[in-house]
Amino acid sequence: MTATLSDDLKSLLDTPVFITVATVQPDGSPQLSPVWVKRDGDDVVFSTTVGRQKEKNLRRDPRVTVLLQPFDAPYTYAEIRGTAEITTEGGQELIDELSMKYTGKRYADFNPAAKDDGPRVVVRVRARKVVGRL
Repeated sequence: MTATLSDDLKSLLDTPVFITVATVQPDGSPQLSPVWVKRDGDDVVFSTTVGRQKEKNLRRDPRVTVLLQPFDAPYTYAEIRGTAEITTEGGQELIDELSMKYTGKRYADFNPAAKDDGPRVVVRVRARKVVGRL
């Protein structure tokens, strides 16, 4: 069963708000990463690089939690619990789109060291439950 994101949550995800992604390590402990984000309908979408810990964790165990907490409204938050789907299709295009949203520059211009990164992937989070104060 999938959850529907509220209009307020959708509006926040459409701004340059950071999210924290929580994945499950092989030993069961949590692993957290702050990332850029966009929304596609009721899905939360972000980019990472093949070989990063969150990518390896999500391939092994697709359970994921995303926490959105605007820096200028710390008591406003949403926790989105769901399942991640990973694809390499559109990975570079997504990181460029997100970089433009957050920095106003293409990713290679914002982060010249990125040329040494591995292939980019798209992570799509399908919400199962949303809780919080929005």
